[in-house]
Amino acid sequence: MPKRSLRSQLLAQRRALGHAEWLTSSQAAQRNLLALEEYQRAECIALYAPAHNETDTAELLKNAIEAGKRVLYPAVCGSGMVFRLVEGPHSLQRGAFGILEPRAIGNDHQADHADLIVVPGVAFDLNGHRIGYGKGFYDRFLQHPGRRAHLVGLCHDFQLLDNTIPGEQHDIPMEIIVTDKRIVHIQRK
Repeated sequence: MPKRSLRSQLLAQRRALGHAEWLTSSQAAQRNLLALEEYQRAECIALYAPAHNETDTAELLKNAIEAGKRVLYPAVCGSGMVFRLVEGPHSLQRGAFGILEPRAIGNDHQADHADLIVVPGVAFDLNGHRIGYGKGFYDRFLQHPGRRAHLVGLCHDFQLLDNTIPGEQHDIPMEIIVTDKRIVHIQRK
């Protein structure tokens, strides 16, 4: 199935989630991510503010701050994206596309500053491929030559597809996919 069709189908399915189902799934996925060794070792993590029933990250933010980790969130700047340090939910405001992003206070950070980057997506496959919203913000951002961060796709389990997502040369694959029901470590060939 073409990316555009998959994107439309899965966005509709995600938007149809009831609040209780979304919350239960989000909490389970966050617990799974918190259990990752890669998360435990990370001193600086990058999260995202959820939109349109994406898996929530509020517990991850709370846990990371309590653990003394630095936390970065994305901010759209023109056709690009940067990460900015946040100290809690109060550090976020509505930004591009109506999504919460950090205020423009302090330094902008690139992909080489984080140890672990939690990446949202419309769909992921078992090879680590991802479908985003089609604007390419994460793919461009993650191409930073100094990036060493572990890449973790976070989603509801129905967004993790058994079938291979059609890839493009610029796509950056995930190393780990975390859902409410499972954790998949991608084996690179």
